[in-house]
Amino acid sequence: MFFVVAVWVSLFVIGQTEPSNVDSSYVAAVYEHRLILNPEPHVPISRPAALQHMQKNLDVYQEQAALAAQQGAQILVFPEDGLQGFNFSRTSIYSYLETIPDPQQESWNPCTEPGRYNNTEVLQRLSCMARRYSLYLVANMADLQPCTLKTDHSSSSCPPDGRWQFNTNVVFSSDGLLVARYHKQNLYFEDAFDMPPQPEIITFDTPFAGKFGLITCFDILFHMPTVTLVEKGVRQVIFPTAWMNQLPLLDTIQFQQAFSLGANVTLLAANIRDDRLIMTGSGIYTPFSAVYHHAQRGDPEEGRLLVARVPVLDPVPVRQSVATEEGDVRSESTSSIATDSRFCHKDSCFDSPPPVAPSSTFTSSMMYDPFKFILLNDTEGELNVCDGTFCCHLQYQRLKSSEELYAFGAFAGTHTVNGRYALQVCAVVRCAGLDTSSCGQEVEDAETKMDFLLEGKFGTKYVYPSVLASRLVLEQPQHLEKSADGRVTMKHSNMTGGLVTACLYGRMYQLDNE
Repeated sequence: MFFVVAVWVSLFVIGQTEPSNVDSSYVAAVYEHRLILNPEPHVPISRPAALQHMQKNLDVYQEQAALAAQQGAQILVFPEDGLQGFNFSRTSIYSYLETIPDPQQESWNPCTEPGRYNNTEVLQRLSCMARRYSLYLVANMADLQPCTLKTDHSSSSCPPDGRWQFNTNVVFSSDGLLVARYHKQNLYFEDAFDMPPQPEIITFDTPFAGKFGLITCFDILFHMPTVTLVEKGVRQVIFPTAWMNQLPLLDTIQFQQAFSLGANVTLLAANIRDDRLIMTGSGIYTPFSAVYHHAQRGDPEEGRLLVARVPVLDPVPVRQSVATEEGDVRSESTSSIATDSRFCHKDSCFDSPPPVAPSSTFTSSMMYDPFKFILLNDTEGELNVCDGTFCCHLQYQRLKSSEELYAFGAFAGTHTVNGRYALQVCAVVRCAGLDTSSCGQEVEDAETKMDFLLEGKFGTKYVYPSVLASRLVLEQPQHLEKSADGRVTMKHSNMTGGLVTACLYGRMYQLDNE
């Protein structure tokens, strides 16, 4: 297994992490922060008390910035909500807010010009941190922007209290200059914050790696701003998050790597560490490498700094393609799979998937969605499963005898629990027990290794692939292929651990509002 144990905290490295041409690479760092919380977030406090709380978290940031700089980091990313925490009301967070100027409108270095604005102590300290350690620094904080109430309230989007409150990423250059400010678009049960009146597409440039784009947590599941950034050619994405793990399809590191592979970008992901909220999982991902951390049950609840050298990706992708650690690349037009309506494997092809006997399929809830499943009853075989007109195909061979139950599922529809978004998903999952009702439940461990080919024909080009092994270890798919007609194929073999989930997660952004 690819892990190093240090006080029983695991650091995993997949694939190539250091290109031979160091001139086209840079050193990135992300910090998974064990947040020091306000125990009563719904109770308003004074500005001095709020500052005293945030300074405790900033002290940790300062230590980690020094450590990152010692390891040559040129950019360091801290997580969402890492300074104040969460579960605030609109009123109780007020003393934590600072008015952050728009760096697109003015140039300001809070460290060297601390007197320009009042109540900007956090901005000043972050700026001086970046300047002292000579690195680009990304942090998440709470922003207050005054707005004007109009007489006709129906024509005004300004909140009744006359201020916007935003969940905000800020970026400082290596000399402390504020170079970017991004207001989170897709809020997740965040009563303290407003959605910005106009969606923001925010990037910043660096001398060592060119352009980076900014998103926050729940944003990663939506077209705006995430896919918009990718469609504009951004190949390096910054991702502060406070993500609660949700197996079997949306574990933190699972979807972080899946997004990097599916969007063909580098992702710098920094999460909170909070066992009570099931928060852990951070990493530095490229389309052919991953350096990540995912705490295990019983691990000490502590932060984790990850540092890795990663390549600078071409800012303009030639075509939508995915590279694997073996250097296997397939673009849209070079698929070895037939481009007509047939599914083809090895030397045989078949038209639309053969019908499945109704008695062999069953419906079970996975991620709150009704998946159509079929069991993997044999040591090896070929299976097809459909949800309406959306069908998935699987070839598999189980390499280790086990009583573990596996199911192959398909879902096409709109997810409506804790967020609304349209999906097409093909997935192989280990069931939690030996009854079909347990298929789709959360599982972390597995003994069964499996060689497989997983394929679906999607109505979207945005399909995010993942292979998650026992004890929450990522596996790099050996072969990923996308054809021009929407067919996506993932092949994998020689697993290092038992299979927990293999998934092709298609996002039907165009159907979100239907």
